[in-house]
Amino acid sequence: MSLAIRVIPCLDVAAGRVVKGVNFENLRDAGDPVELAARYGEQGADELTFLDVTATVDDRATTYDMVQRVAEQVFIPLTVGGGIRSNDDVARLLGHGADKVGVNSAAIARPALIGEIADRFGAQVLVLSLDVKRSERTESGFVVTTHGGRAETDLDALEWARQAIELGAGELLVNSIDADGTKAGFDLELVALMHEVSTVPVIASGGAGAVEHFAPAVAVGADAVLAASVFHNAELTIGEVKAALAADGRIVR
Repeated sequence: MSLAIRVIPCLDVAAGRVVKGVNFENLRDAGDPVELAARYGEQGADELTFLDVTATVDDRATTYDMVQRVAEQVFIPLTVGGGIRSNDDVARLLGHGADKVGVNSAAIARPALIGEIADRFGAQVLVLSLDVKRSERTESGFVVTTHGGRAETDLDALEWARQAIELGAGELLVNSIDADGTKAGFDLELVALMHEVSTVPVIASGGAGAVEHFAPAVAVGADAVLAASVFHNAELTIGEVKAALAADGRIVR
């Protein structure tokens, strides 16, 4: 049986406000996270992703009180990422209302963290967040970055995804930095390559700008589609995206 395609709004949060930029830079205010979470819950979002985009850069933990306030507004799965470095961080976030956690920089610095989280809480709790750039330095043509896209690693994005899945990652959140905020559409090549190497669900992120951008990402292998600014700016609703996916023959909730 085919699974329904999930439509996921993303709240990139800094200093208690939702922010959005282009290619992870020039962040501007996009609203209150609690108000936006409530709006998306009402619109029928399948899940919600909350990313504290400056937690790792500022070397601090995720804002727990804000996570709890967001969680109180929605009755759908909530994934929280940013500044997660240990099982204690995961336990605390789950205690404040998160259903899943996203890890990126800390897992690259210490890959054993993936197995530790999966062993204690289950792979279904662990989302590997990959902030990916195009690069001629890797075999696949894609490299992983850390610290909110600010630091480039030597890791081939596809090889890192394979390794992380073997260690226990239950889902891949694939963020294209090149496409981020451009509204020119998802990086379909990146999504397709990730689908080929992955044995877990793939969430496509970065570049959605129109209702017709979502179905092609699903066609090349995305199990879920994530967007931010088009929802924050009320250019699109969750319902409009789901209607377009349904018209393309996809199963939606």
